Amino acid sequence: MKRFLAMLLLAAAIFPTAARAQAGPGEGSKEWQVWTGGGHGINGSQQDDGIFNLGGRFGIVLTKPHGPGFLSGRLEYAVDVVPVFLVTQTTGTAHGFGVNPFAFKWILAQPKIVIPYFEIGGGTLFTNVKVPENTSHVNFTTGGALGVHIPRNRFTISAEVRFMHISNASIANLNPGINTIQFRIGFGLFTQPK
Repeated sequence: MKRFLAMLLLAAAIFPTAARAQAGPGEGSKEWQVWTGGGHGINGSQQDDGIFNLGGRFGIVLTKPHGPGFLSGRLEYAVDVVPVFLVTQTTGTAHGFGVNPFAFKWILAQPKIVIPYFEIGGGTLFTNVKVPENTSHVNFTTGGALGVHIPRNRFTISAEVRFMHISNASIANLNPGINTIQFRIGFGLFTQPK
């Protein structure tokens, strides 16, 4: 884990030399972020399950602002790598790794001090024990988030509330799924090509 964080910090130190750092998103800018989050199951037989995860994100802002009125914004495509994904269950803690290759974020163009966004996405989760219990080591994640970017000089702090559904999509006989509400905080930067 320490090696992973050191590599991300090194990348953040190296890449801005080839690009102009800016506090917030702009057309063509790239987002580099380290984030962590956690939450709890919200319904049914899995409501006592807990979630903790730590990951990194790379995103590209694809558009300049467009759209009507207060919904005017930019579209970002992002990929998350989640080397730490813990699921606490009644039978113990599952340790996992996730990849989320589909994250689409709509970043509102106004205001500039606190920049709201909403996001949808999904990916795959691999765990050392079955999640939920007696189901599968391989699951799929889908969800959405509401959050804000808070630009601070060169870096950006992000905070969001995220709904995540974890399910094996019936590749196992049982598929109760886990619905969670999570809180996530991130630290990163947006870079703009020269």
